[in-house]
Amino acid sequence: MAKRLFDLIVAALALVVLAPLLLVVAAIVRLDSPGPVFFRQERVGRHGVTFRIHKFRTMRHTPGSAPGPALTVGDDLRITRSGRWLRRSRIDELPQLLDVLAGSMSLVGPRPEVPRYVAHYPPALRERALAVRPGITDPASLEFIDEAALLARAADPEREYVEVILPRKVQRAADYAAQATLGTDLAVLWRTLRVLAGSR
Repeated sequence: MAKRLFDLIVAALALVVLAPLLLVVAAIVRLDSPGPVFFRQERVGRHGVTFRIHKFRTMRHTPGSAPGPALTVGDDLRITRSGRWLRRSRIDELPQLLDVLAGSMSLVGPRPEVPRYVAHYPPALRERALAVRPGITDPASLEFIDEAALLARAADPEREYVEVILPRKVQRAADYAAQATLGTDLAVLWRTLRVLAGSR
């Protein structure tokens, strides 16, 4: 209850305070390339229930075409000019504050995966990893802050993700779910702010 109340208060305040920035970013996204302001994608949430996550769109919008790879690898050609800055600064993640208010996400929790990768979760960890609301940030996000660059160095990026990175992420998610408190969430938020400020 305390975690949910904290999420609601902080998300609501953040949306009010950041409203001018969000409006400016929305305008930049629309002017930079044709397409919607938001990118919405099906993700797997608490107890395996799917929901649609919100982000600022950072890739070129091509209606009617087949979807591209689920992973973003290195200097992906699909990324727009503004998208590179949004991804680097993590500002593209801010619309997820709406998902926090809606109850689909939390400020801190395991990052929600797309169904195709949840299918690869180790059975022994799957239930534990999905026991809590997914979050905007978590320990695994901080550990793999340069994930796109790591995958770019792999001979087979998707195999590297599924066989090396994903199992470690799921283990971190299970560990988080087992010991999460408001105090640990505050510590993760503080670490996240430090990373975003450039002090790792």
